[in-house]
Amino acid sequence: MIIRSKAPLRIGLAGGGTDVSPYSDLFGGAILNATIDLYAYASLEPLNNGEIEFVIDGTANVLKTKSEKELAIVEGFELFIGVYNRIIKQFKLEPLSFRLTSYIEAPQGSGLGTSSTLVVSLLGAFVEWLKLPLGKYDIAHLAYEIERVDLKMSGGKQDQYAATFGGINYIEFFEKDKVIVNPLQLKPEIIYELENNLLLYFTATQRLSANIINEQVKNVNEKNTKSVDAMHNLKQQAHQMKDALLRGELNKIGEILQFGWKNKKDMANSISNSLIDSIYKLALENGATGGKISGAGGGGFMFFYCPAVTKIKVAKAIETIGGNIQPFKFTQQGLVTWTI
Repeated sequence: MIIRSKAPLRIGLAGGGTDVSPYSDLFGGAILNATIDLYAYASLEPLNNGEIEFVIDGTANVLKTKSEKELAIVEGFELFIGVYNRIIKQFKLEPLSFRLTSYIEAPQGSGLGTSSTLVVSLLGAFVEWLKLPLGKYDIAHLAYEIERVDLKMSGGKQDQYAATFGGINYIEFFEKDKVIVNPLQLKPEIIYELENNLLLYFTATQRLSANIINEQVKNVNEKNTKSVDAMHNLKQQAHQMKDALLRGELNKIGEILQFGWKNKKDMANSISNSLIDSIYKLALENGATGGKISGAGGGGFMFFYCPAVTKIKVAKAIETIGGNIQPFKFTQQGLVTWTI
């Protein structure tokens, strides 16, 4: 028997950073994101030898250990162990024996929510195997707690909910970890046109999002007016993006992205750099009307809104800098699990 699961990665269209505490607790946050057809996979094979094996990306990067009720954290396997420890503790289970293999279709640190999506996928495999009584909100919240509370990893809340629910969602964040996912019911032609005009580009760089997020948190705690005002504006940007999509006013997308880009750079000093700025400038010079860095910033993926027939010209221009274009399509399905 093999238990499988997969969860989609996401691009954040608007409101990025307002899902991070303490901002979301103090002021309430809003994000508009969309899942795409790149996935984090998990495969779980039950064993009966009293051992646990964690395998990253199906390679020789393997951790083998004796099955215990609580495993010590091992560098590189934090997410695997965090999920296992929480499952055993929360559901009062005896030690389990299994092999758990993961694979992600994008580099970690690339800004598409890879770490949180992997946690959702790993968690989904245990839910499927053990028939745990968890709904979508339960899974997303548990994934958030494993990362942010148990493992004390810096970050927000949007990725876990995007990966679990899937689709194009306007997500609201409140104090005490309350989250409401509002799926956008868009006409098919709106989705097709948005998909057609968005260009996803990998800068061929990666970054540690925790450093950027920690700076953002520090700015909120210290009541840095410039940073907090930028987050207020980004929350407003999420409202603007939602309205534009629901009304089919795609001609406003570039302008809304531009508004967000200017404010996002005010949240923390390390969100942009000379490479990112040069890519952004070149894209606009060749026909893009707006864009943003995906995720916390500092590197990874960027995307641009390229109306009419400008997408090919923009792609050829920015590829000269050394990154590469990533084809994608939007997905409506979130976490899925199955047994074979």
